[in-house]
Amino acid sequence: MPKLKQEQEIKDLSSYKYGFNDGEISYYNTGEGINEEVIRTISHYKNEPEWMLQFRLDSYRQFLKINNPKWGPDLSFMNFDDYVYYIKPTDHVATTWDDVPEKIKNTFDRLGLPEAERDYLAGIKAQYDSELVYGSMLEEVEEKGVIFLDCDTALREHPELFKKYFGTLVPNTDNKYAALNSAVWSGGSFIYVPKGVKLDKPLQAYFRINYENGGQFERTLIIVDDDAELHYIEGCTAPVYSRDSLHAAVVEIFVGKNAKMRYTTVQNWSDNVLNLVTKRSIVDTNGQMEWIDGNIGSRINMKYPSIILKGDHSKGQCISIAVAKENVIQDAGAKMIHLGKYTSSKIISKSMTFNGGTANYRGLVHIGPAAQYSKARVECDTLILDGKSHSDTIPQNKVFNNESQIEHEATVSKVSEEQLFYLKSRGLDEQQALEMIVMGFLEPFTRELPMEYAVELNQLIRMDMEGSVG
Repeated sequence: MPKLKQEQEIKDLSSYKYGFNDGEISYYNTGEGINEEVIRTISHYKNEPEWMLQFRLDSYRQFLKINNPKWGPDLSFMNFDDYVYYIKPTDHVATTWDDVPEKIKNTFDRLGLPEAERDYLAGIKAQYDSELVYGSMLEEVEEKGVIFLDCDTALREHPELFKKYFGTLVPNTDNKYAALNSAVWSGGSFIYVPKGVKLDKPLQAYFRINYENGGQFERTLIIVDDDAELHYIEGCTAPVYSRDSLHAAVVEIFVGKNAKMRYTTVQNWSDNVLNLVTKRSIVDTNGQMEWIDGNIGSRINMKYPSIILKGDHSKGQCISIAVAKENVIQDAGAKMIHLGKYTSSKIISKSMTFNGGTANYRGLVHIGPAAQYSKARVECDTLILDGKSHSDTIPQNKVFNNESQIEHEATVSKVSEEQLFYLKSRGLDEQQALEMIVMGFLEPFTRELPMEYAVELNQLIRMDMEGSVG
């Protein structure tokens, strides 16, 4: 294929499927910029207790003091007064899709949410800009004592439970963007699964940014009590604008004794979104935590899901993919902190770059002095589809006792002419052969997704990479 034709084909076929916008939809917003008055306005508008206002103000002061990280992509270009920090799209939360405002409902129809809820979900929350616009849960799940609310409602209706956990795993001093989230957070998911309750179907939240140069700062807080089980799915999209949007979420997850938690993210932001997220979990004795983390879009993505293996015999796993094309920097990875004895962890990271994209793995495995007889394994694999893309593997592996072990392996490979020739000799054209190689490379991730998500993910990747042999 001639080079110019190939480059044009990549541009034509890499169009972002969810890049439409609904125009300006805003029941109320604070306007561009951030200061203490904006913080007070958000808290007052939400009618929050005094302790939350003080937490927000302290977080804002921490945000001003903390610098951008000195590692990773350069964020010095950001002007924080360019963003709108609170955008309320409607005056109420709907409990039926028919009650959602027409423009917003049409967006979620195009994203397939009503169909997904009907076919295979136990409950769903849909957030549009800063606030929840729709929420529902199966009656039989509610009868088991499961709480599934947006965090604003949880603060009002379950204040003691909320305050017990909120901000304890990711404090407002953790990093600049956790501090920013703590100052202006809105929406997100609050889930409590009582002892012994095991959900057969997943709960899902979907986050949509619509407002140009808007910020979305949801806060997710999940407690899976002893002997309970939960699978939570998160999806994300945004329109394509000429100005950047900012997404800085915080996720805190508490996994009890003998409990199991799986958190699946299919992050498909448009390429003008800065995605700067802090996700952390802590696991008690014999508990299990899994992050299934898909990163397809964003201009800059910095995300390192973390698991603190506090209890003896606790287990952690992170399986992730990062797909980087032109003008995209994926700086992602995982962190495993072993504190208990006989703990085990596995990180499987798959990165794919093409058309000049950058995808880096940045990770940490820490096995503490008391975490004797623990095991950790890290697998980092990168597939580069052309000569102008870039990838680095930047691991930190630390063991502080003599009875534990870490295994680490990393590979970087290109699609070879021999591979393509072999598959073409079996009747495939060049693009079909490339797709087969890529889908095989990503299979350890896609097999962990529910079928509907795996099919959608494969379609998105095919659309992004079509024509990118070279």
